[in-house]
Amino acid sequence: MLEYFKVILSKVSFSKSLFEKELRKAIKSVLMEELVELRDWCYSKFGHIYQSVINRCFSRVDLAQN
Repeated sequence: MLEYFKVILSKVSFSKSLFEKELRKAIKSVLMEELVELRDWCYSKFGHIYQSVINRCFSRVDLAQN
């Protein structure tokens, strides 16, 4: 599922609102073990343009449950 959302996020990265919408869906859908990888991938790939969106989406996620 993680790889699927990476593809989707890459395809909608032209739009801030679509990117945020799909990132929120991805956070709800991927396994808890995959959240850190998703977060790190988002920052490395899109952090330069969507850092505030990524921060906002992951701010409510408790990654310590891992």
